[in-house]
Amino acid sequence: MSIHRRDYYEVLEIERNADETTIKKAYRKKALEYHPDRNPGDPAAEERFKEASEAYQVLSDRQKRELYDRYGHDGLQGRGYQGFDDVSDIFDLFGDLFGGMFGGGARRRGSRIRRGGNLSAEITLTYNEVLEDTDKRIEITREELCTHCGGDGAEPGYPPKTCNRCRGRGRIVQQAGFLRLETPCPQCDGTGRVVDKPCSECDGRGRGLVRRSLEVRIPAGIDDGQRIRISGEGHDGSASAHSGDLFLTVHLAEHKHFTRRGRDLLLTLELTPPQLALGAHVEVPTLTGSTTLKIPAGTQPDHVFTIRREGFPRVGGGRRGDLLVTVKTWVPKRLSREQKRLLEELQRTLDK
Repeated sequence: MSIHRRDYYEVLEIERNADETTIKKAYRKKALEYHPDRNPGDPAAEERFKEASEAYQVLSDRQKRELYDRYGHDGLQGRGYQGFDDVSDIFDLFGDLFGGMFGGGARRRGSRIRRGGNLSAEITLTYNEVLEDTDKRIEITREELCTHCGGDGAEPGYPPKTCNRCRGRGRIVQQAGFLRLETPCPQCDGTGRVVDKPCSECDGRGRGLVRRSLEVRIPAGIDDGQRIRISGEGHDGSASAHSGDLFLTVHLAEHKHFTRRGRDLLLTLELTPPQLALGAHVEVPTLTGSTTLKIPAGTQPDHVFTIRREGFPRVGGGRRGDLLVTVKTWVPKRLSREQKRLLEELQRTLDK
């Protein structure tokens, strides 16, 4: 059963042609209205907070906004965008927009509950591989929690102690008149805890680099340079926090026949002057084989023929684009005596 998702412009209560300043102002208004610190224990408000933040993340990004305007939520999902799973992700990205009005956001962003960092990777596919959804295996290196200490950086039997300077908050507040500044605690580096005996396996880091093999679903129709978000496959967070995400950038290898423009394929076909003048039936390559194209007599150079549904599918579903064939004139550099005689005879008849 599909879940109804509200239109992002409706969520922020803005027009579809709203500029960047209007979008930011509308988001800040909604975020402050539904902020978890203003609505403690209200799950409905938290969902509205996530919804507004998701709308802002898309509409404030030019590429995401163009994709959403063309294909809606399905287009974003096709590129791997899935929104926010936890409010801590929102504070990490947009906390500065709240102007320090809430202390709870800063506490959530404190490294006692530190979300894992995001990870980037790249993959190159052929044109044929993105005609349909395809599963590809990639190799990544990411930070994972140390199995010896469980990620707290302390040798087993010597648990971390609460930092006596920040009392475990991980942050300290400095007040100067009306100015209130909250910063990570320098004594515990924002963790809220102090380790007396570091883990012998990870030297107190609580994590290490691990090589992993991961199978990723690539959606049909994805274009060169587009990214897929794989939730939770980035670096590990702290023991009670979410892992980061993996952002996979897709590249398309050059094709010997075709170039791409959106969902359409472009092909240049060289024909001889007699073929253009007299007409012909020619074999045209496609991504799945070949097809026969009828060239009417008298076709002029640079004419574009359209072969329907031989391009790429739309991300998220939909009919395939077209194959656009542009005909050019092929002129031989060398002619036999007979070929030259025939062309001269043709030229004399055309001059009459």
